[in-house]
Amino acid sequence: MGLGNFFKEFRSFAERGNVIDMAIGIIVGSVMTSVVNSLVSDIIMPPIGLLIGGVDFSQIFFVISGGAGQHFNTIAEAQAAGATTINLGVFINTLISFVITMFAAFLIVRMVNKMKSKQAVTTTVCPYCKQTVDITATKCPHCCSALIPGEVKAPEASDIAKSIHKLKKLVKIKKIKK
Repeated sequence: MGLGNFFKEFRSFAERGNVIDMAIGIIVGSVMTSVVNSLVSDIIMPPIGLLIGGVDFSQIFFVISGGAGQHFNTIAEAQAAGATTINLGVFINTLISFVITMFAAFLIVRMVNKMKSKQAVTTTVCPYCKQTVDITATKCPHCCSALIPGEVKAPEASDIAKSIHKLKKLVKIKKIKK
């Protein structure tokens, strides 16, 4: 009986929205990482390397120990010879990947925020004690100051819903003109 309850508990844990959302986020993140890495190494860095004299940007490195007196063309050659390297180019690629990934995440969050409806405003701040109170209150429950009740505004449609509504109006106007 204990094992059956254990599996039921595990199943309810796995079926929660948070776990599924997290798993999808990890999968999308790993795919996004490979896309961004390819964008940086295959699209962005070659022109930058061309601008700095045709250098393969990912192969900028410094030998800090080992391989004395030898010249290495690649990081792999240096490491195969037992040299310790500081891989500056790889770090710069990673830094650029990070900035691009953060920019993409910013754009996604911005788009999702535009898709959300704006909620109705139901609270305000007491001008005397700065506590949050109901917008329709006539007296602050915290400091007993008299308040001017406000009006609860209806929730607004999202920016995307408003844009779609405008497009539908334009389409109807064009149909009427034909």
